[in-house]
Amino acid sequence: MPTSRADSSPADHERIEDVDVSAEMQGSFLEYAYSVIYSRALPDARDGLKPVQRRILFQMADMGLRPDRGHVKSARVVGEVMGKLHPHGDSAIYDALVRLAQPFSLRVPLVDGHGNFGSLDDGPAASRYTEARLAPPALALTENLDEDVVDFIPNYDGQFQQPEVLPAAFPNLLVNGTTGIAVGMATNMAPHNLIEVVAAAIHLLEHPNASVEDLMEFVPGPDLPSGGIIVGLDGIKDAYANGRGTFRTRAKVSVESLGPRRTGLVVTELPYLVGPERIIEKIKDAVTAKKLQGIADVADLTDRHHGLRLIIGIKTGFDPQAVLEHLYRLTPLEDSFSMNNVALVDGQPATLGLRDMLRVYLDHRISVVTRRSRFRLQKRRDRLHLVEGLLIAILDIDEVIQVIRASDDGDQARTRLMDVFDLTQLQAEYILELRLRRLTRFSRIELEAERDNLLAEIAHLEELLANDGLLRAQVARELEAAADTYGTPRRTLLLNGGPVQPRSRAAAAAAELQIADAPCRVFLSATGRMVRAELSAEAPQGGIVTPTRRAKHDAIRSAVDATARGDLGAVTNRGRLVRFSPVDLPSVPGNSVQLAAGTRADQYLGLSGGEHVVAIVPLTAEPAIALGTAQGVVKRVAASEISNKHDVEIIALKDGDHVVGAAPASDDSELVFVSDDAQLLRFDASAVRPQGRAAGGMAGIRLATGAQAIWFSAVTASENTVVVTIAGATQALAGTDAGSAKVSSFEEFPAKGRATGGVRTQRFLRGEDTLTLAWVGDDPRAVDATGTTRNLPAPGAKRDASGQALDAVVAAIGTSVR
Repeated sequence: MPTSRADSSPADHERIEDVDVSAEMQGSFLEYAYSVIYSRALPDARDGLKPVQRRILFQMADMGLRPDRGHVKSARVVGEVMGKLHPHGDSAIYDALVRLAQPFSLRVPLVDGHGNFGSLDDGPAASRYTEARLAPPALALTENLDEDVVDFIPNYDGQFQQPEVLPAAFPNLLVNGTTGIAVGMATNMAPHNLIEVVAAAIHLLEHPNASVEDLMEFVPGPDLPSGGIIVGLDGIKDAYANGRGTFRTRAKVSVESLGPRRTGLVVTELPYLVGPERIIEKIKDAVTAKKLQGIADVADLTDRHHGLRLIIGIKTGFDPQAVLEHLYRLTPLEDSFSMNNVALVDGQPATLGLRDMLRVYLDHRISVVTRRSRFRLQKRRDRLHLVEGLLIAILDIDEVIQVIRASDDGDQARTRLMDVFDLTQLQAEYILELRLRRLTRFSRIELEAERDNLLAEIAHLEELLANDGLLRAQVARELEAAADTYGTPRRTLLLNGGPVQPRSRAAAAAAELQIADAPCRVFLSATGRMVRAELSAEAPQGGIVTPTRRAKHDAIRSAVDATARGDLGAVTNRGRLVRFSPVDLPSVPGNSVQLAAGTRADQYLGLSGGEHVVAIVPLTAEPAIALGTAQGVVKRVAASEISNKHDVEIIALKDGDHVVGAAPASDDSELVFVSDDAQLLRFDASAVRPQGRAAGGMAGIRLATGAQAIWFSAVTASENTVVVTIAGATQALAGTDAGSAKVSSFEEFPAKGRATGGVRTQRFLRGEDTLTLAWVGDDPRAVDATGTTRNLPAPGAKRDASGQALDAVVAAIGTSVR
């Protein structure tokens, strides 16, 4: 309905005009909406910047805040931008400046901030406390502004000029993404990898008809500043094709040992714009509401030196992977991102796919290079014109001086120079301003060289402007240079799988998170790693399949059948038996056992320095556990003698003695010692009667003076059982001398009685005087200090033969997974 508007005037104190409210509201709203869309909320598709961001970068460049200059107060930058270019509040300008400096918001930050510019959980300090200058990539966006590469428009009051768009030497819209809410529309664009985007742009430049699928060969998906994992690519394909799509991001999480028998989830990368405090809060809420079980504690160990590190402790008996799946479902460790690629094209908002965004940018960049080339061409033509005039004057300088001296004033001198030497007005003016020191022989040489260079540059620029192919090649070269200078490797991992699907129930039962007490096999590698392998009823050999490809740490020292929640014993070199449950050991499938996935046994059991595990044994009634020491002592102790304590001493060691091996030993097995002076002794286990825990054992092998045992175990001999020995020199530095090795059949060594001296296992070569390693068993496997498999000689050597030279140092010997 109509309303009234009152105005006062000298003649009439009140004048009433009838205005239609709907028309007034429609017009005012459209003006407001257009202002918000065009001047505030949406980026330009050419340089990927909103007006406030463009003004900040332009003003900082105009202030000379280059990367090689010092930082200045952010408040000063805000004041300059607000006073000259941006007619809005200082808070909006500072918020935009802060985002340009945040490495967790932009894939390639454009402002180098000094001070507290905020974090994912906290806001920045006030502008008076922080400092800023341009980051190196910002120079690529603002370069060549003085060469007429873009149009300039007046500022809000017409006193200053500002660029309508920046030259943008790389596709900033795709690289850094953006977000904004306008009137009736919004934009939300994900960051991408600069190197990948440039490669796609160059491909489109060379192949204008390339499809979205072709471009996705170069840009497979977003590359988020925080890294993380993108799960599922269907939404990304939709966004690249149509401009809209949704994908899900996950945190990068690993299962690690946090201490003795403590396992946890270590989060090192989070979804885009998700902070650790938000994760901790959601975990606490889920635990309090009893939606999530199995969480022991949560700690944020993030710092500036080591980056993000969020530790989520898992209670004993809970499967870390199962708990992680619930965390993905109940917390922002898995989050969604909706891509809505809306930007301004020719001043109008448009929804753009990947090809459209690259096409708009390339058209802009071709225009920039064309205008710059024209500007440079004209500059060089103007300079060539002056240089040619100088060369004419220098060739006949005496006459030039006479003409000038004979003139009454400058105007007459200029006119006479133009008439006598056929010069233009510009050339004559330039000659009149010539300094006398330019009239030397070297000046003429320099001018001729400059003329030749200018002619070559003019020819190149004319050819460039006349040939569209050369122009596109120049654009491609500049893009490649920007990618080489500012590009970094991809941070975000792309997985073409599916996200965690929500369940119909609000929460899962605790039993789904706990590890079942199922049969398993626990392995101790020769390099000291432990892992739990699930047994499979379909697999041969008790459910374990030997891997066909040899991986690191796959030489086995001990393998024991157990249940996931049962008890096992770890025998250490100090004569202790440490009771533990394998429930929190890293679990691997039984058909692909990889010991590299295991955890270090000393860390898992919380052993002190210098103490390590020599074997893992079952805690069953039979058979007894046999131990051998470096001083040749042997002992068998029944499991019934071992109490239910966490750790107990199972042998009383003499001073300076330590356990070199342990294994379950029934009466029908044999016990084998190998000493460092190349002696091997095998005798029946029945010759060693079981003793109590406190006993010190009995004589096992008689050692020569200065010798000691380096290997002991219980062996059930077969036709495939071999003896592996490696000889070296005591004077050689550890890890430097590979030595020589020999593999002989165990049948070559006769059995003898307990407490005797044994038989020789290897004849030393010149320079060798000791055995560094020995091992007895089936299917030997040697590894170096890093767990990498090393070659051994073929079996079949005589009992007392010399060894063959090794090609690499062997640190440990074990058997294969079986």
